[in-house]
Amino acid sequence: MSVTPFTVDVPRAVLDDLADRLRGTRWPDDLEGAEPWSYGVDPHWLRGVVRYWLEEYDWPAQQARLNEHEHVRVDGLTGVPAAEGLAVHAVVRRAARTDGAPAPLPLVLLHGWPSSFVQMLPVLPLLADPAAHGEAAGDAFDVVALSLPGYGFSDRPRRPGMDVAAIAHVVVQVMEQLGYPRFAVRGSDLGAGVAQQLALTSPDRLVGLHLSGTNPYLGWVPEDLSEAEQEFVRRAQEWNATEMAYAMEHSSKPQTLAHALTDSPAGMAAWVLEKFHRWTDGDLEQVYALDDLLTNLTVYWVTGTIGSSIRLYAETARSTSAAWGRVEVPTGMAMSGADMFPTPREWVERSYAVTSWTELPRGGHFLEWEVPELVAADVRAFFRGLREGARPAGETRAGR
Repeated sequence: MSVTPFTVDVPRAVLDDLADRLRGTRWPDDLEGAEPWSYGVDPHWLRGVVRYWLEEYDWPAQQARLNEHEHVRVDGLTGVPAAEGLAVHAVVRRAARTDGAPAPLPLVLLHGWPSSFVQMLPVLPLLADPAAHGEAAGDAFDVVALSLPGYGFSDRPRRPGMDVAAIAHVVVQVMEQLGYPRFAVRGSDLGAGVAQQLALTSPDRLVGLHLSGTNPYLGWVPEDLSEAEQEFVRRAQEWNATEMAYAMEHSSKPQTLAHALTDSPAGMAAWVLEKFHRWTDGDLEQVYALDDLLTNLTVYWVTGTIGSSIRLYAETARSTSAAWGRVEVPTGMAMSGADMFPTPREWVERSYAVTSWTELPRGGHFLEWEVPELVAADVRAFFRGLREGARPAGETRAGR
């Protein structure tokens, strides 16, 4: 295995092709008098996004901004047939060294769909250099923002089997090659699924898990539900009936959808941005800079990974290798009431050894983007106890 420095450098021809496709977008009809977003993405809003992407968005400037970070690719992966021959991308932010401070704790950040490593960039300096932001230097991390296989600048899997269980094995190898045989994990969405598999298959590698987000996949529902759990199940079933169609398509026929999304940047934008609109706490344009949303989209486009990204749903749904059981690795949960629907602590405790629970005052599904300060504060506080071995079990904090 080897670790190779990487520079983001998209060929001009790829960008010219993107511009041509945006310019030639064939738009569908719209219904007069329809409430915006009531039939899916708002077509008038999307036209403005595509116009901005074509005429004002500056990829070379955004590429230069991305390259201010340290990028690497790790290849030579073994033990997972679907990973053989692939290289995995990561952004590494090493902790600021302070005299007298303990060695930094390595922390891997795992994103989900439809985001990418770009989601994690706002939180990197807050975790790697807390002293520069008025926090304790001893809370610093060596941070690795990993691009899941098939996402971003990681290679696209070329054979079946790259499910969350396989990715968990990949994460262990990547972190070991970066010099971190034992590490902490922060994950959400599909990244939380990878984190769960890490805790079930390689618990000795993990210091602890920090998670967030609602999991709408109910599976078997126990009979001894609390009132809060009953309400959660009701809302999850309602959400699955009205909002889950995208995931069912990803899980069953991803290659059919991939042809459309890979061919049309406007179509890909509609598919992705509708989720950001639906899962964000607050008005989309007030929470995110449009340039940042378009950087995420452009990464998907120039790498051709929209198809491989959604295929992870199908690989995981069809998995025969995923581990099952209760996670006994210490787990901290940052729960946002605006993330799809809130999940009660007792439901999570059925599957995880929850030692810290924070109810965030704001934020939706993409917390590192939406509320990076809140995420960083909770991650620092949770792992501070694991570094020191001093956090009492069952402690609950109110989000700041």
